Amino acid sequence: MHRRIATALAAPALALVTVLGTATAADAVPADKSQVLSSWTQTSASSHNLWAAARANQSAWAAYAFDWSTDYCSSSPDNPFGFPFSTACARHDFGYRNYKDAGTFGANKARLDSAFYEDLKRVCARYSGATKSACNSTAWTYYQAVKVFG
Repeated sequence: MHRRIATALAAPALALVTVLGTATAADAVPADKSQVLSSWTQTSASSHNLWAAARANQSAWAAYAFDWSTDYCSSSPDNPFGFPFSTACARHDFGYRNYKDAGTFGANKARLDSAFYEDLKRVCARYSGATKSACNSTAWTYYQAVKVFG
């Protein structure tokens, strides 16, 4: 019984992953906008990579009318102490703007903020020693700021 249920669920899940894993207009349209938005705003590196690929090819996703605008890290430096946080800030803006447009921001804010923090920590993972510690401290500060004021 469990095998039949798992098999029945596997095909639609694989189809969704296939649709979301590509960035062509022909494949993008069948997925629900909320599913695509969710797939691009999770805490994982793979979610970040899907969003980055889509951002680089926004015209392929035009049918969804996503808001790609960004002010990066708002009034905070985009690259504090030389740490390149601007892409993490852009993805955070993407999540905030599009969930607000969808009317579901409140239900998703905590996850968006967590995804932002994970993106920042991935930036910091490129460093070592005291530089990594300084980056992680800065990332924590940025995360706390969006948690409270975002």
